[in-house]
Amino acid sequence: MRRFFLIASALGFIALSARSRPSQETGSIDRPNIIFVLIDDLRWDALGAAGHPFVRTPHIDRIAHEGLRLTRAFVSNPLCSPSRGTFLTGRYASTHGIIDNRERSEQSHHLPTFAPALQAAGYATAYVGKWHMGKDDSARPGWDHWVGFGGQGLHFDPELNFNGERRRVPGYTADILSDVAVDYIREPRGQPFLLYLSHKAVHAPYSPAERHADLYAAEPIAQNPAYFDDLAGKPAVTPNLTPELTDNMTTDDFVPQARNQLRMITSVDDGIGRIFEALAETDQLENTVFIFTSDNGYLWGEHGRRGKRLPYEDSIRVPLHVRYPEVISAGTVRDDLVSNVDLAPTFLELAGAPIDPAMQGRSLLPLWRGEDDSWRDMLYFEYIAEKHKADAPGWRAVRTPRWKYVSYTDRVGMDELYDMRADPWELTNLIREEELSGVMDELRARLRTYPVMTRQP
Repeated sequence: MRRFFLIASALGFIALSARSRPSQETGSIDRPNIIFVLIDDLRWDALGAAGHPFVRTPHIDRIAHEGLRLTRAFVSNPLCSPSRGTFLTGRYASTHGIIDNRERSEQSHHLPTFAPALQAAGYATAYVGKWHMGKDDSARPGWDHWVGFGGQGLHFDPELNFNGERRRVPGYTADILSDVAVDYIREPRGQPFLLYLSHKAVHAPYSPAERHADLYAAEPIAQNPAYFDDLAGKPAVTPNLTPELTDNMTTDDFVPQARNQLRMITSVDDGIGRIFEALAETDQLENTVFIFTSDNGYLWGEHGRRGKRLPYEDSIRVPLHVRYPEVISAGTVRDDLVSNVDLAPTFLELAGAPIDPAMQGRSLLPLWRGEDDSWRDMLYFEYIAEKHKADAPGWRAVRTPRWKYVSYTDRVGMDELYDMRADPWELTNLIREEELSGVMDELRARLRTYPVMTRQP
């Protein structure tokens, strides 16, 4: 009997080991681990790999240098809670229903996320960090391991819910969450895992770790051409602007915030480095898909604004780095139009789980493999007006490689059209140009094919 047990155990070990080895026939890893790192309010260009002139993010950059950087990655809704709901469900906010940052605890417990399907496919699932769909810090369905906090949380000494046990942990939150992630990676287990690491950084209040408090103090914060936009042709976004956000907008208004956000991402980068070390030390580096992105972009004075919510590139565009060595060649750069609605179906395909036909995104694996002949040529975006944000009108938009069309849902006659090739900073609204009427007709027709929700219920 003892001999039978030893043989069975050995066969089980071989089967589990084979699960994480490259397939001899396909050359691809069977059911890899997945690590997904989500940052809060990080601009697409605030990283070394994106060409930032001085920020040092070597470990985040490593994901891109040893894998893929997608230069046209976007969120379908540039607001925290709606965007997070989309990452988890593969659906637009107007479909999954988390359309604003209000208290959504009960609703978020019923979101049709990808996590239960991964569990059913044999994955261990871990959620670590910021949920931000309600103040409730308790575990949501589909997660075997839960370490989270309620609402926005704190940057220092946070109270965390460790699988139902709440305790305050001293230290800087970005470091603490990275510690939790590293501990999870080091745990022995006989199944592949998905680790969803959701940071509070670089969200307000803009509080870097003490060791980075004086970092980049002498470095100038550059202003791109959109900072000098005179807002002509943008009547929808100007009527309710306060003087602090328009005439008095100076570098003194946004530079300290921008500098602190760059300091904060440096702490996250430190944690990414330790995750790389843990993967290497546990012999899991080559069978792990590593993905890094942000829940939305952020305006640093462009178009007279700070923050997000608007349809302009600095608000909706995000970094997206992917390391998957058995599929993606190191140093790959692609400019395909991809969206956060695509991540959930990607996770399911990686896990060998069926993709829910109700998901509105597409798995990114064909792009990673170079099978891109039938990839999309347009993205859809939306923002549902919030009652407390009079300076942020509701809008719906579509973007092709060349054109962006923005339709404001409650401000008639104020729509916008930009030629993104000739005018990447979105300074000249072409909506009145008669020679572009055919372009406009096509974009309006395509916009009508997407779901509509124009106001909060």
